[in-house]
Parts: sequence; C-alpha cells; structure tokens
Amino acid sequence: MTSVLHVAPTGSDLADGADGSPFRTINRAARVAQPGDTVIVHAGEYREWVKPRHGGLSDSRRITYQAAEGEHVVIKGSERITDWVNDGGTVWKAVVGNALFGDFNPYAEQVEGDWVVRPMSGIHLGEVYLNGRSFYEVGSRTEVDRPAERTTVVDDRTQTTVRVHDVEQTRFVWFASVDLETTTIWANFQGADPNTETAEINVRRSVFYPTEHHLDYITVRGFELAHAACPWTPPTADQPALIGPNWAKGWIIEDNTIHDAKCSAISLGKEASTGNNLAAQRGDKPGYQYQLQSVFAARQIGWDREHIGSHIVRRNTIHDCGQNAIVGHLGCVFSTIEDNHIYNIATKREFYGHEIAGIKLHAAIDVTIRHNRIHDTTLGIWLDWQTQGTRVSRNLLYANNRDIYVEVSHGPYLLEHNVFGSPVSIEVMSQGGAFVNNLICGTVVVVAVPERPTPYHRPHSTQVAGYAAIHAGDDRYIGNVFLGGDIASAYGPGSRDGEVAGYGTAFYNGHPTSLASYIALVGDPSKGDHNRFEDVKQPVYIRDNVYGPGATPFEGEQGAVQADVTATVIDEGDHVYLSASGFDAVRIPAVSGRDLPPVRIVDAEFEEPDGTPAILDVDLVGVRKTEGPAGPLTNPGQRVQVW
Repeated sequence: MTSVLHVAPTGSDLADGADGSPFRTINRAARVAQPGDTVIVHAGEYREWVKPRHGGLSDSRRITYQAAEGEHVVIKGSERITDWVNDGGTVWKAVVGNALFGDFNPYAEQVEGDWVVRPMSGIHLGEVYLNGRSFYEVGSRTEVDRPAERTTVVDDRTQTTVRVHDVEQTRFVWFASVDLETTTIWANFQGADPNTETAEINVRRSVFYPTEHHLDYITVRGFELAHAACPWTPPTADQPALIGPNWAKGWIIEDNTIHDAKCSAISLGKEASTGNNLAAQRGDKPGYQYQLQSVFAARQIGWDREHIGSHIVRRNTIHDCGQNAIVGHLGCVFSTIEDNHIYNIATKREFYGHEIAGIKLHAAIDVTIRHNRIHDTTLGIWLDWQTQGTRVSRNLLYANNRDIYVEVSHGPYLLEHNVFGSPVSIEVMSQGGAFVNNLICGTVVVVAVPERPTPYHRPHSTQVAGYAAIHAGDDRYIGNVFLGGDIASAYGPGSRDGEVAGYGTAFYNGHPTSLASYIALVGDPSKGDHNRFEDVKQPVYIRDNVYGPGATPFEGEQGAVQADVTATVIDEGDHVYLSASGFDAVRIPAVSGRDLPPVRIVDAEFEEPDGTPAILDVDLVGVRKTEGPAGPLTNPGQRVQVW
C-alpha cells in the first residue's frame, strides 16, 4: 500500500507525516518512504542534505519527492550566518564552530584531483553568498581589504592569455582560516550589513544525494536546489554533485532550478571503488591509464543496463556552477537529457581543469541529449571517450567559448538539427560521427589522436568489444549549413593552427570518399598487418551541404552549394529567436540511419537504442518533415522562435 508523506517548515519529525501532521525535515520523510510512496514538500526553506534511505523497485513503483503544487520549495547546502563582526571598513568577520560542518569542512577542502590544472592549491570548496550572489576567494586576509582590481582571463583551449580587464564582481571576496575548533571567515561586503542582509556560507557537500549505491527509481521534481560544496569531478574519481543518484538506475530529475554548485550540479557519474584521483595521488601513471582501468573495473562491479543508468534529466534550469551543469562517467549510460536550460557554467574562472563543460560525459553509451538551451559556458557539451550510440539532437548552443567537443571516441554518434552558434562551433578529436541538418556558425576542428587508443563496445551494451587509436575521419556530413568567418577572430592570435581549424569541411581534403577506396589504399599486405593502416586517411561521406561566404567544402563533396546564407541567434531572455536566410539553397529528404554508412572500427550502424535505423525527421522546433532545406529548421525565416 502506497503512502503520501508531507513535509512543512511548521511540522515536526515526531509527527506521522500525514497531510495535517507533516514532518519538519525531508530527511525524516526519506527514512520512512517506501517504493511507491510520494513525499510532498511544502513551501519554505530547508537547509539539509537529503540522503534517501530507500529506492523504488521499478519505473511504476518509484519513490517521488516533489514540491507541493504551486509552492516554492528551496533546499540549500548552506547556512545563514547572522553574527558577523565588523573588522574594519567594509570587511566583516565570522567565527564559526567546526561542529557546524561535522566531518566535512569545505573551508579545509581544496578543489583538487586528476586533471586539475590551476590553481594547484588555494581554492577551497567553501563559499560565501550575499543575497544569493557568490563571492571570490582570495589568498590572504590582506587581500580581503584590497580586492584585485584586474583579472587575467585565460583561454581554456590553449592556456594563453586572451585579455586582461577590470572585473567589478571580484571586489566581493572572502578568505578563511581553519583551526581545530573554529573556522574564521573574512568577507568584503562592500557596504552591505551581512547581519541584516542574507549572508550564507557553504556547509554541506551535497543537497540531494544518497550515500549508498543502488537506490534506484527515485524522482526529484519541482525544487530549487542550491549551495553545495561538492568537489572536483574528473572521470577517474568518485563524482558527487549537488544532486545525483550515486551509482544507481532509473532516476528522474525534472522541473527543478539548480544553481551554485561549487563544481557539478547534477552527477550521473561513477563511484570511488573504480578509481579515485589515483593519478594525482600517486603520480606513477597518466590519468589516461587509470581511466582505461576504470572501465574494466566498472564491468566487474555490475556496470550494465540492468543495474546502472537509464536516468532522465529534463526541464531543469541549471546555472552558476564552477565545473559542470551535468557530469557523468559510466553511470550516465542509456540516459536522456532534454529540455534543460544551462548557463553561466565555469564563468567565474576561479579554477580550471580538463573536465569543465555545461554537459561533460564519458562513456555516453546510448545517451540522448535533446532540445537543451546552453549558453554562456566555457564549453557547452563535451563528449569524451566511448561516445557510442550517442545522439545530440535539436539543441540550441550559442554565446559559449566553444559549443561542442567530441574526444577520443569511435562512434557511431549523431549530431542532428542543432544550432551551434558560437565562434568556435565543433571540435572533433574522434571518428565515426554523423552531422546532419545542423547550423554551424563558427569554426570546425578535426584532429587525429593516435597516441590515445580508447575502448569501444558491442552495440547498445557496456560490454567492451575492443580498443583502437583515433585516426580522424570516418565522418558523415549531410544537409548542414556552414557560415564563414575569420579564424583569428574566432580563436585569438596564435591559438590555433589554421590547417586544422576552418569554416566548412575542406580540412577533410585528401580523405577517400568510400570504404572501397580506403580498402584499396590499405590493401598492400607487404607493408605489414597494422603498418599499412597507419598513415592512410579514413573515408568520409560528405554531401548536400550549404556553405556561406568564407566557408569551403570538401573537395570530394557531391551536391555542395555556395550561397549567401546568414543566421543570427537573438536572445530575449525567456525566448530565443533564430533569424536565417539562404538555407533553401539545398533541399533534401529526411535522413535515416540507412543513409549513413556504418562506422569502420566498431562495425556498427546508426540506430535507435532498440536497434532499428535512426530516424532524423524532427527539426529544431519539433516540426516533423519528409524533406526540407539544409539546416535545422523546416521553415527558416527572419524571426523563428526556437526557445
């Protein structure tokens, strides 16, 4: 028999949770809730780390946590501090007993781990907020009095300085000192009184995150979730976040507003037993090797469709996080990420490492990333390792440093009906991709990575089928619209070799245009079994794309058209519009997996998760088509609402 449990700020944890006798804390309800139960949380502010004790048994017998209809429920990992003492001018001091933090003091824990690049020390997981605005940490008490007037912004691709400028918000800064019994925090509130305004500090690592594995089939719906002191989440470590399933199956995270995670907001990622920052701790092997080991270790603890993944993350607004909006290695398999609005990710630039993006997934096997709006991030989507059966459909990316990066994967993966609207649109250090009906406003980069062989899998499975080097190519481009531009303005001076970055597809020049041609090129057995493949470019399949002024087609393309195409993304807050012209220069039938040659290394087709051929007949705004112009819209025009 299922139950409905109620939680309210006016309740008591000694109550029974009935409608007229609610619990006071969500954690009390979490201890009681059983499969099939619903926990309804009423309006108010809850400062706790919700740690579910039980999971559901199936999709129809899940445990659901939801905000009461029409009520605003906030769950925070912070605490409000109201006993600040003025310490001179605009600087205030708070002395906090360490008992507030328990066994995890975020002001003693640094942002560190595998692939952290800078700073190597000094940035902690703690945070100070004034009326919801996060501050910047500085390195000494003296700097709190004299906040930096200027800051250096470093390009995340090249590690070169691209600009130095005044940053007004860095004047809101803090510094902390931790001893055995207390944590002292100094903060420059710039004239505000923190005892009368809302001044908060990070206290808890997470906000909604189980401490045990395999608590399956949980739904979290309709909350505002904020202020988590969660750690750096590389793919070779435990990946805790503000909210996540912690190595489980079948979660639904929907209709929430999630913000101010120190590192990652939502984790669909791995756990610690398969590796936990061993490259940084030991220094004996590269992170690449530990990551490879983690794949095989995960198989030994039940990494498969029956036990892990199949999550849904939808209709959330996720913003102002230091590392990722959504992160996951291994645990994200078979999941769907759709209809989310993601922005202001890693834009504070307090720390940097090689795992930062709006959505950063490793081993995204049969993952669908559909109809998300992603802007104002240092990198929109980063698909890294084992991108196989992955489908990126109908997404709107713009105003990012870079839009999408696919790294060391063998495919098949599919990017279709997306807008890549930033100056740097697509970076590919992979093979086996298909790019269909996209608007590509910026540059495209394709790079071979033969020194990092990576695994591939049996189709629609986590079972490893082999591993191979990345030689680039084996890609398909059909019905895309490429705008032209200037390489220097997209990348900055000296940041990219023009031979590997360009507008259009001409960087594939020299690749054969069929598998038969490729086989003929590698057909000399006197060169040795593997040596004859090493320096031969893989085939590419490119047709029916539209190229604007300054964009250049692949020399072997059939049906390429040069046209005076234009496109502008217009952001008006709640709504986004696309103004486009010239896309009708090419019209093509809707593409299916049958139109896309299988990938060479994996020997796999472009399929739906059920094994049927992929169907690509829905455009950016949901219009179903049988044929249409190049690009993501069936009916492009001067002002089409796309969000």
